[in-house]
Amino acid sequence: MQAYRRIEMTVGVFVVVGLLAISWLAIQVGQGGGLGAAGYTLTANFDDAGGVRKGSDIMMAGVVVGRIDSVKLTDNDHATMILRLKEDVKITVDAFASVRTKGIIGDRYIRITQGMEDDNLEPGSEIEETESAINIEDLISKYIFSGKE
Repeated sequence: MQAYRRIEMTVGVFVVVGLLAISWLAIQVGQGGGLGAAGYTLTANFDDAGGVRKGSDIMMAGVVVGRIDSVKLTDNDHATMILRLKEDVKITVDAFASVRTKGIIGDRYIRITQGMEDDNLEPGSEIEETESAINIEDLISKYIFSGKE
C-alpha cells in the first residue's frame, strides 16, 4: 500500500509541474502581460491604424523587436499606439514608424526605420514620423471609378 501511495504522489507532482509549465509557456507565447511585459514603451500617432491591434509585432530590419501594448482612438480621428520594445533596442529620435502587412493578405505590424541621428528616444517618448496603412480597397475603388468614359 505504501508503494502505491508514493507512486500516486510522484505522478501527482509531475502532473502539477506539467500544468504549471504549460501555463507559463502559454503566457510567454501569447505575451499575455505579467511575465511578458518587459522592456520600455513609446507612443506613435497614426491617421489610420489599418488593422493593427494589441499584440501585433513591431519589427526592425525584419526582426521582431517588440509588441503593441494598446491601440486607441484619440481626438475622434487619430489612432494612438503604445509600443513596447525590448530593453536592448534603441530607437533614434528621427525614426520612422509605418503600418505594414506581412505578405499579401497577412497580419498587420509596425515597421520602424531608424533615422540618421545619434540621439535615442527616451522611454515614454513619441515617435513623431508615422505612415498609416495603405488601404487596398480604397486604391481599387479609386482605380475602378476613375475610368474614362
